[in-house]
Amino acid sequence: MAAGSEATIPKILAAGAGGEEGEHAKPFTPEKAKEIIMSLQQPAIFCNMVFDWPARHWNAEYLSEVLHGKQIRFRMGMKSTSTVPQFETTCSYVEATLEEFLTWNCDQSSISGPFRDYDHSKFWAYADYKYFLSLFEDKTDIFQDVKWSDFGFPGRNGQESTLWIGSLGAHTTCHLDSYGCNLVFQVQGRKRWHLFPPEDTPFLYPTRIPYEESSVFSKINVVNPDLKRFPQFQKAQRHMVTLNPGQVLFVPRHWWHYVESIDPVTVSINSWIELEEDHLARVEEAITRMLVCALKTAENPQNTRAWLNPTEVEETSHEVNCCYLNAAVSAFFDHCRTSKVVEIQTLRTYGDHMKKEEFSVCDHVEVGQTGSQNLTTGIGKLEAASHFGPDLVPVAQRSEEPSSERGGMFESDGKDFVDKDGEHFAKLRCAKRQQIMSNSENAVEEEIVSNTTAVPSQTFISTDDLLDCLVNPQVTRIVAQLLIQRSL
Repeated sequence: MAAGSEATIPKILAAGAGGEEGEHAKPFTPEKAKEIIMSLQQPAIFCNMVFDWPARHWNAEYLSEVLHGKQIRFRMGMKSTSTVPQFETTCSYVEATLEEFLTWNCDQSSISGPFRDYDHSKFWAYADYKYFLSLFEDKTDIFQDVKWSDFGFPGRNGQESTLWIGSLGAHTTCHLDSYGCNLVFQVQGRKRWHLFPPEDTPFLYPTRIPYEESSVFSKINVVNPDLKRFPQFQKAQRHMVTLNPGQVLFVPRHWWHYVESIDPVTVSINSWIELEEDHLARVEEAITRMLVCALKTAENPQNTRAWLNPTEVEETSHEVNCCYLNAAVSAFFDHCRTSKVVEIQTLRTYGDHMKKEEFSVCDHVEVGQTGSQNLTTGIGKLEAASHFGPDLVPVAQRSEEPSSERGGMFESDGKDFVDKDGEHFAKLRCAKRQQIMSNSENAVEEEIVSNTTAVPSQTFISTDDLLDCLVNPQVTRIVAQLLIQRSL
């Protein structure tokens, strides 16, 4: 395939084509789908799983009628080729109805409309992170149109979901979610996903400014990276896929992702699935919140908008954050008491090289089960990979030229990466993971060496520079473990 060309998972697999809805059974039972989700360690596309969902027909026009005049907040961004990410703190915002958005998106907006200051040819609009509970507060029956129970989560529907509506070019900057894994149902239009595995964290230059609970941002615009400023990014393993209507993308825990709308109108629905590891992650997030708010507030008490994401509406005082941290630690121990033994991933090196350790509320734990548990987990991962095929397509790593332009990237339709039992992809993924773990351990050392070979252009260390070190995800993991050990 020539560089710059693009092949996506065939659309016929997305919508359950080949007959009317209901003519064929779904490829996975809810129990099997959940088993796959809980064991799979790489992104994958579920096909032919939502053809009977009422939400399958939720295009923007339909939603405009359902919401009939409800004001929605749209984030406005520039259609630019800058190497700097467009964080939410740098965007402007518009309160408008979906009908007004659709009119503007057809380039027919009048000078009196809410989008009057935004040239459609230069700006994109994104109604992102719209929780069903607040969006459809007086139409709760509509929650039943989304049926995550088909993926093994009984009772889960629109009430635990979020809606995303965007124009061409609308995107979320590259980030990872601290909590859970993610299921994303593409309803209208197409979105291109750029994904990077957790072990690439050192190469993504993580930052917590702007601050948003549960979101770790990358300093890099991954579709147009500044490789002189961020040279380690060249080592990152980019995975790409175009998500078509009717498909559901599974994003595993802590996978970085950048998502962009590539059609005039896109509509997506997602739900974050809670995981066992979230109990410790909440302690880490509480530590991060306390440090970021304390240092940034001290730096400039009157200007929180410069560093606090617009989605953060809770009070950020030190007293409140102390309560938040204590509550997170207490909740962690409450969970320990109910589950008796809790597995905690413990950092071995700066790279995302993890080993498993077990903590207990008691002084002694039954560690004899550890080997069998790890073996079971490993078998589960291979079994999940064995289901790869036309109804579960892995998002594969893509080759790309060392260039800052998109033309050097191309995608796969997923078919070449699956053999008879799916084992080929699982082994390839495991080998790549081992290789990158070794590489990432030396990332900081290499960065220091490369930076000291030239005279630094700037010696001033800002508050943000300090925070990038203090609340690096791998640092807060260690601090959280120390706090928990002190409390035992």
